[in-house]
Amino acid sequence: MRIKRWEKTSSAADSVLVLLTEEDTQNLPNLSALDEGLRVIIAALVSRKDFSGKKGSLLRVPMVEGNLYLCGLGKTGKLKPAVVRDCLTPSLRTIGRQHNKSVRVILGSSETEKYFTVTLGEAVGLCGYVFDKYKTKGEDYEPFALEEVLTENYEPEEFAKGQVLAASQIFSRQTANEPGCAVCPQTMAEKAQSLAEECGLECEVWDEERLKTEKAGALLAVGSGSKNPPRLIHLTYKPENPVCRVALVGKGITFDSGGLDIKPSSFMRTMKGDKTGACNVLGVMRGAASLGLNVEVHGILSCAENMPSGTACRPDDIITARNGKTIEIDNTDAEGRLVLADALCVASELEPDVIIDMATLTGACMVALGKYRAGLFSNDEGLAAKILEASDLSGEPLWRLPLEDEHISETLKSPCADLVNSGERYGGAIFAAMFLKEFVGEGIAWAHMDIAGPDSTDKEYGVYSKGMTAFGVRTCLEYLAEL
Repeated sequence: MRIKRWEKTSSAADSVLVLLTEEDTQNLPNLSALDEGLRVIIAALVSRKDFSGKKGSLLRVPMVEGNLYLCGLGKTGKLKPAVVRDCLTPSLRTIGRQHNKSVRVILGSSETEKYFTVTLGEAVGLCGYVFDKYKTKGEDYEPFALEEVLTENYEPEEFAKGQVLAASQIFSRQTANEPGCAVCPQTMAEKAQSLAEECGLECEVWDEERLKTEKAGALLAVGSGSKNPPRLIHLTYKPENPVCRVALVGKGITFDSGGLDIKPSSFMRTMKGDKTGACNVLGVMRGAASLGLNVEVHGILSCAENMPSGTACRPDDIITARNGKTIEIDNTDAEGRLVLADALCVASELEPDVIIDMATLTGACMVALGKYRAGLFSNDEGLAAKILEASDLSGEPLWRLPLEDEHISETLKSPCADLVNSGERYGGAIFAAMFLKEFVGEGIAWAHMDIAGPDSTDKEYGVYSKGMTAFGVRTCLEYLAEL
């Protein structure tokens, strides 16, 4: 989709979208960019209380030629990039679905302008995305119509950044939405190799034989029940004079049946999305290269398919992770922390300044925080603060949870191994984070994002269409961009 500067000589757009806050409707701005007829109509709608500027509201006014849309942004005091993005994206989505090929976007007040430049690029990139790759397009199929967005507030570089952020998120979504029959660990490796060629990244893939040589016993154990063997994938983005080195680690369970501790069928549905953490790493690596960030970034994807079979790992098995720590298997459905254990060891060996991992790790985190917020755990106050700031910019809400608990710490102990992979029901997200900490190198700042919950949605809202959300991609890119 194109973004262009609106000029007086530009041809008329199919529609006009005006962004207004609640305060704008109390004291209507000049809106001098609009012709007098539209200004009169907007003034009448506001005075009759047909439109109040309430956050997320969208009013369509059919005109003789085209449509007028009024988008509400809520209260000025609560205005920030995430609010504008979450109101603008669904507005553009609706405009595109209502057969408008072009739209002119008007800012109601200067308060909106300071949040607008990058945000419009993101909204334009995200508004038309749906995962319908496998749907047959019949005669009644109506493609997304919007092709062009015009605005006086045209900032090419800022809009380009927004479009990169959107494209990175969509790259992750598209891969995460693929079913288990289409994407397995080998496929993830192929996607990473293709991305590396496209973006000028380095890519190394460890197959099952290399994993044995590298003593990645935890990852091998998880993948042992599937005919599709596991893979560990290492992507590298390295600018000339990087300011620091960051390692991103993603959980890549391409399908999670639970293993021998098999899930109920209702819980197995959507488990194609258990690879979202690894898909997010792919998206961030794409974004880092496209933005030309001055940070050395390593992306490590730990991929396996967790299936039951005669070769699958069993409860009571004892396995050895790459750093030599032994793990007693209490529950084969607590597999994500196992594949991350080896990946965190590999990341630590790179001696990075920071490690960030993303994983759809625990249902317990979703019980604690709901479906729209992810849990953040960190061993470093400064790192946690920076990620929370990036989260506020991206509109991907995080809530920091404790990483230390002496009582939960006791439950990590096994009578016959160094660790056990699963504990009691209560505090499950904290248990998992404390387990992961055992595989992070000494002195490395580390953050763990438990994205179970916001990783997928069964309804459209804000920037999200139904399906996998790629929650975390834009937060990581905002964090990296500020280093």
